[in-house]
Amino acid sequence: MASETIERLAQQFRTNRERFEAFCRSLSDEELERPVPDSTYTVKDFASHLATLDTELVRWFEAVREGRSDEATRSADGSPFDVDTFNDAVVAERRGWSLDQIFEEAATNREHLLTALAGLDDDAIERTMHFPGDNKRAPADVPFKLFLFGLARHDNIHAADMLKALPERADDPELKAWLDDPAVKWYQDAMAGPPTR
Repeated sequence: MASETIERLAQQFRTNRERFEAFCRSLSDEELERPVPDSTYTVKDFASHLATLDTELVRWFEAVREGRSDEATRSADGSPFDVDTFNDAVVAERRGWSLDQIFEEAATNREHLLTALAGLDDDAIERTMHFPGDNKRAPADVPFKLFLFGLARHDNIHAADMLKALPERADDPELKAWLDDPAVKWYQDAMAGPPTR
């Protein structure tokens, strides 16, 4: 029987992705192409980022399940993994893509992620994983369950980023309720300010 924690997380991943896709599809072409303040991304670039990171996360989930929790610090070929370099490259490759293309890829990648998530048990999610850091956060050992808790909110976290370029939508009551989450606030605070590397 699957872990209740994993089942709840899987449902959050699904629900937040559905809301994120609906939000993106509600935007005009002009809104999607707006640059996001304090970012190198446009609004639409965040959809590409979320569509593609799941491929790396599947590898991380499998590594934690197998007791290799430092796997996130290395690429599949064993070289040091840089999440910012990965994200920037895959986003740049998709700049000319339509939302339909982005979300088609996202759906496939999300199913792989949910399958990998379902392969975890309570022992695995109680492990510690090594987060490789990014341009705003230092590398650190973190409880994997806490990492998953935040990751299940990755879509709403980046919807909050996108709203920085969409101030006219910031007062939407449904969006405000969706983004009113401690993990979203923590991430926004953690990522504020200039890069640290």
